[in-house]
Amino acid sequence: MALSRLVFNLPRPRPRVVVKADLLPSVSVLSMIGLVGIPLGWLWSRLAPAERVRVFDGGQLIPLQLESWHRFDGLAIYALLGLAAGVVTGAIVWLLRERRGPVIMIAAVLGAVLSGWLGVTMGEAFVSGAYAVSGAPKVGDVLDKAPQLESWWVLVAQPLATALTYGLLAGWNGRDDLGRRLG
Repeated sequence: MALSRLVFNLPRPRPRVVVKADLLPSVSVLSMIGLVGIPLGWLWSRLAPAERVRVFDGGQLIPLQLESWHRFDGLAIYALLGLAAGVVTGAIVWLLRERRGPVIMIAAVLGAVLSGWLGVTMGEAFVSGAYAVSGAPKVGDVLDKAPQLESWWVLVAQPLATALTYGLLAGWNGRDDLGRRLG
């Protein structure tokens, strides 16, 4: 068959997208990538700086001078962790050679969304336990306020990096079947 293609210059059949065979592995990929959010949240809770605040009348918490910048620091640290995790997961999923294709890519991106949400939720849970206030603060006390993620836009970082990494690797591959065939 291959000799007749060479002699008569017949076009090769176009590879088709395999959906049914990739569904179960894609669920596994989605759940495994989703679990990356737990260590991601723990790492963020250890790296994000606390905001030092002073207690005023009426229980008002006012940040000390230049301490309010730590609100951005926590957000930027989580976004960078999400970007790094997205690049790594996109590259690892690409290495699943016999499963390459759009089904696994969609599962990886949805897993990255789940991972980002789980990381934000677990990170805030980890950090609230680390900065628990033991007693009632008095007026004039300086406290460490636990870092928090005030914007849910950080959830975009990890899926975006996963899709971009997988897409760049697929474009760089240049094969119609993305190298799925091992022979």
